[in-house]
Amino acid sequence: MLLTEHNTYYCGYTDNLEKRFRLHCEGKGAKYTRANKPLKIVYFKEFDNKSDAMKEEIRLKKLSHKEKDILLTKEN
Repeated sequence: MLLTEHNTYYCGYTDNLEKRFRLHCEGKGAKYTRANKPLKIVYFKEFDNKSDAMKEEIRLKKLSHKEKDILLTKEN
């Protein structure tokens, strides 16, 4: 999960976190991050397979902004 300059979160999955973050910062990662410049990676979790990673992405996207803030507080 990325924190953007507009204090929003972007959630996604990847098999190469650093490369994907760099692409987002360059405006090549996703339409959302072209309009909402990413500042930093605030949460990530590793999975053994793509299916489980996608399930976590869906779960995170269903959370409200406040719920994501609480999740991040618990993780740090």
